[in-house]
Amino acid sequence: MNVSTKEMTLTVGEAAERVGLTTYTLRWYEQEGLVAPVGRDAVGRRRYTAGDVNWLLLLTRLRRTGMPVRDMRHYTELARQGDRTIGARRALLEAHRVRVLSRMAELEEDLSVLNYKIDTYRRAEEEN
Repeated sequence: MNVSTKEMTLTVGEAAERVGLTTYTLRWYEQEGLVAPVGRDAVGRRRYTAGDVNWLLLLTRLRRTGMPVRDMRHYTELARQGDRTIGARRALLEAHRVRVLSRMAELEEDLSVLNYKIDTYRRAEEEN
């Protein structure tokens, strides 16, 4: 697919920087089939559109929140099938949200322990 419109596009490096990935990771996402084939310029270099970048931003958020790559692949496959998979995509994201909320609750508990220890040490320092 060649990029022939006047739409603003980004190089691999620019797209990677925009979404917070390394170029290596961005290419890996492509190899894993998480990103649809990206357009290329006249000399064959990848050019990422705003739509490509938005998709990458979603993928990075899913990954950052702990979604396994296999679930990301499944979500990608569902998205490519169009509107008939909206319910399945919603269900997948809802299940992931439950895991994220559970992890957030665990982190809140862990943070409480850290805060307690910090306060304990601060009081001990003030007493000395």
